[in-house]
Amino acid sequence: MTPSPTNTLGALRRFVRRNRPLERCELCGTELALDHAHLLEPHKRKLVCACGACAVLFAAQGGARYKRVPRRVRFLQNFRLTDAQWEGLLIPINVAFFFESSPANRVVALYPSPAGAPESQLPLNTWSEIVVANPVLEEMEADVEALLVNRLGPMRGYPAPEYYLLPIDECYRLAGLIRAHWRGFSGGSEVWEELRIFFEGLKERAGAAAGAHYA
Repeated sequence: MTPSPTNTLGALRRFVRRNRPLERCELCGTELALDHAHLLEPHKRKLVCACGACAVLFAAQGGARYKRVPRRVRFLQNFRLTDAQWEGLLIPINVAFFFESSPANRVVALYPSPAGAPESQLPLNTWSEIVVANPVLEEMEADVEALLVNRLGPMRGYPAPEYYLLPIDECYRLAGLIRAHWRGFSGGSEVWEELRIFFEGLKERAGAAAGAHYA
C-alpha cells in the first residue's frame, strides 16, 4: 500500500525527534523544545539553555547572575553609518556585532572569523557619533542585545549594508556558522550559502521581507 503524505510526514517528524540530541534546561533539567530560551551570564559571556519557567524567573530578578536573552529581531532600515565611520571603528572584516557590556562598563565589538569571535579595540568617540545619529541604539539592552552590521557588499549578494538590533545569541550563532563552515582562504561556497540563509532568516523574523519600515 502506498503511504499517504500525512503518514510520510509523521514518520519524518518522528525520525527528526529521535535523532535530534536531547537538550535539557541547564538550571532545572527539564527537557527543552528545539526553539527554547537562553540566559546569559554577563561576566563570563556564557549562554545557558533554559526552559520557559526558568527564563521567566530570571527575567524578573534584578541583579541576578543571569539575564534573559530577548527574542525580538529588528531590521534597522534607516540606520545611518558612513564609510568613514565604519573605517573608524577599526573592524578588519565587513561583519561585526556590538553590545554594551555591563561588567566592562563599555561597548564591545566582536567580529566573526574562522577562529571564533575576536574582540576589536573600539574607539569610543566613533561609537558615540553613531549613537547620536541612531537613537535606536539607546534602546539596546546591555549584555543581551546587539547591533549586527553586515557590509559584505554586492560581490557577496548584498546590494546595501544591513543593520539589525537583535538577541546576542543570534550573534554567537553567526560566529559558530562561520567557524564551522569556513574552508580555505576565501571561505568556500558553503559558508556564503549559510550566511545567506542566516540573514534571510533574520529579515523574515523582523518582518523586513514584507517591505516594512523600521527605525
